[in-house]
Amino acid sequence: MADMNEDKDKDQEFQNTATDAWSKNWVVPVVLLMLREWSSYGYELMEKMAAFGLAAMNPGTFYRTLRQMEKQGIVSSSWDTSEGGPAKRVYKITEAGESYLKFWAQSLDQYQKMMDTFFRLYTGRSSPTEKKDER
Repeated sequence: MADMNEDKDKDQEFQNTATDAWSKNWVVPVVLLMLREWSSYGYELMEKMAAFGLAAMNPGTFYRTLRQMEKQGIVSSSWDTSEGGPAKRVYKITEAGESYLKFWAQSLDQYQKMMDTFFRLYTGRSSPTEKKDER
């Protein structure tokens, strides 16, 4: 019984590690995708990331990521002082960010085709072109 619990713990640990790595790889393109739709504050962006199924991130890490994105020129920011209270940094996507997002989407399209092929072979289903050839 103890061995079974250890295996479950190892599986959960692997799953958490895989999910964390997956989430980290998706932060930049997801932020850019959101900024493509609307300019936003960092805190609002962080909250909306959950809609994409991304794991909650440490706010410090998230803001460092935004600052790094700004250094790379894929986002820009300005201070919003229009509302009462402290000034807030508003982020928006740049032309370089649009290019980065386009490249990411094209890469994902290729990756999706590979995944479709993998799962078609894995499940033993034939492709639509193979069915046409059989006729």
